[in-house]
Formats: sequence, C-alpha cells, structure tokens
Amino acid sequence: MRIAILGTRGIPASYGGFETFAEQLSTRLVARGHDVTVYCRAHYVSPRQIEYKGVRLKVLPTIRHKYFDTVIHSGLSSLHAAALRRFDAALICNAANAPFAPILRAARVPVAINVDGLEHKRRKWNWLGKNYYRVAERLSVWLPNETVTDARVIQDYYAAKYCAASTMIAYGAEVERRVDRAAVRQWGVEPNRYVLYVSRLEPENNAAMVIEAFRRVRTPHKLLVVGDAPYAHEYIKRLRALARRDRRIVFTGFVFGDAYRALQQNAYCYVHATEVGGTHPALLEAMGYGNCVLTLAAPENVEVVGEAGIPYADARDLAAQLQRVLRDGAIVNQYRQRAQARVRERYDWERVVDEYENLFARMAGRPEPHPPFLQAVTQEAAHAGATQGESAVRKV
Repeated sequence: MRIAILGTRGIPASYGGFETFAEQLSTRLVARGHDVTVYCRAHYVSPRQIEYKGVRLKVLPTIRHKYFDTVIHSGLSSLHAAALRRFDAALICNAANAPFAPILRAARVPVAINVDGLEHKRRKWNWLGKNYYRVAERLSVWLPNETVTDARVIQDYYAAKYCAASTMIAYGAEVERRVDRAAVRQWGVEPNRYVLYVSRLEPENNAAMVIEAFRRVRTPHKLLVVGDAPYAHEYIKRLRALARRDRRIVFTGFVFGDAYRALQQNAYCYVHATEVGGTHPALLEAMGYGNCVLTLAAPENVEVVGEAGIPYADARDLAAQLQRVLRDGAIVNQYRQRAQARVRERYDWERVVDEYENLFARMAGRPEPHPPFLQAVTQEAAHAGATQGESAVRKV
C-alpha cells in the first residue's frame, strides 16, 4: 500500500513520542513492502534529506511558533498529499490536526487520526489553546474515516464524551538490556548508579515533583533529568534553580538514538511523572529496556504498567518509594523482569504494526492481513493446551 504519515515533526526522531512512533511505524511498514511517505518540518529535518531507511521524506516549511507550528505544517502537508492523489491511506498524528482531514478525503484518500492524549488538560496551553483542543477532539470523531486511540482510558473517554467508537492500537517498545559503561560516562554516571527521568520539561510532566522527591532521598546515586522543551524557558530555569544545591541532579537536555537507549538500559530505576496523555512512549521504553518503573498513579500510566510497576501519589510518596527500591536490589530485579514480560505480552512493536497494517488495509478496501490481537493470542494458546489457553485469554 501507499501510505502517508502527517502531523509529526519528522524522522529520524529528534523530539518526542509521535516522532519515535512515526519512525518505528514507517520503517517497519517499508520493511514489509509498503511505500511510505512521512511529512517533515524544515527546522527539524534537512530539506536535502529525501529518504530515511527506505521511507520517503517530504520536508515542508512552517512557522516556528508554540501555537502555529503544528497546524500550519499539517495544513500544507495535507494539501500536498491531496494534490498527489497517490495514497491508499493517510495517518494524521495529533487531534489538533483534525480540521485538515477533509482536504485528504476530498482527494479520495482515506484518513485515520491518532488523537494521542487529552491535550486540553495540559497546563502549558492558555484558554485559546485549551478550547481549540476541545473543538479538535470533537472533530477527530467526525471528520476522519477512522479515529485511533492508544490507551483504553482514552478510548473510554471518547466513547463516553462523544459516543464515538475508536480503534485502540497501543504504542510499542523494544525489549533489550545491555550494560555499557562507556556509553553513559559522558554524563558522569556508572551503570546502575543513577535514577532516570525522561520527558519534555513542561509543567504537566512534573519534573519539579521528581526533583523535590529526589532531594529528600539519602543516596549516592544521581538523578538524570533527560529532556527539554522549545517554549518552556522560564519553567526550565525554575527547575534548574530547584536542583541547584544538589550536585547529584544532572540535566542532560534532549538525548536520542543509541545514547538514549544506553541511558535507559543502564539506569538503576526509572521515574515517570506525566499526568496527561495516553500511552507515554518513554514509560513503555523504560519497561522494555528492563527498568524498575515508579509511576505517578494517573489512570493511563497504571493501565500501561499493570502490576509491573510501582505507583505513587505525590512527591512525599515518591521519595519513600525511591528510598525503598534504592535500599533493596531484589525489588528492583523483580520489577525489571515483570516490566519486560509485560512489554513482550502487550506492547511488541511488530504486533503494533500488524494492527496498523490491518487498519490501513481496511481503509483501502483490502482484506486485513493479520488476525485481530485477541484472536491471535487465543489461537496460540490453543496449541499449548486448553488450560493454558484459557489463562492466556484471561490475561489479554
């Protein structure tokens, strides 16, 4: 099939979750024989780069602005894709881009929108931004051919709020853990001697809470704060001021690729503190890379970790949980094994791509190439015996 992916900053990933998602999905679809185009923004991807691992890149301009960057680029991308009239299906990322679905549909290109989380709840938006996202949410169930959610919590929200059905396809993660002392030394740390926090440094991701909690913990381990944000300079200044008197706290800025994987795979434990959104990529990646995960007990986060992570309620609770796991390596090893097992069972990238391949085939009017996830698991379990089969279905 010929597939277009719009609404991200582009690939290779150098910003956030949607970019990593676009890279993983597009490259894996190309490996399966599909023709995939990813639309990219000129200030994230060089206009001279026309291909990445077999994926076609179309780099278009936009305005670098907190409120207009995404929508202007997505509007141009939709016009370009519609003018080509060559795609069997298009995937738009981010509910904010819902108003552009009719452009593609007018060119007879079926459209799916991955809505992500509940953006109107993010503290970084002013009243105009919050209201725009509320309108965009509603348009996301009216304008595309398919609405995609990446968590049951978000799927239930759209069903209750808009009486709208959506296709739930989870995010994915890789499973690996490899000690690499040389790879993490550039940040002044040793394997298993640091706590890791990864996020865009924006208020709803609660980096301040993590720093506050870590300062209460007695440990020689360091805290690595990985991330940045292009329009949050004042907030980041406050974070640095909060951490100034504690030399154990290290800000790395954005880290991607092999260096990021090394940081995840060599951490002692991982702290997740995001309160808004669907399935958070960094949380799943931490689990897949074999971390003991401590997560803020937001419904979306609890859905992802299940019994494979340690929930906490606030900074005081996080400090207590951190102190506990830093004193007991047996707990850490137990949760590392649980985390990787859960990713293998529910969040494998190849299974995620199977579901998207089915979605695009359905949109293009073609037979779905893979059995649904529940059906596939049931069939696998049947070969292992009736008792084991019933157990496997109950887990799903």
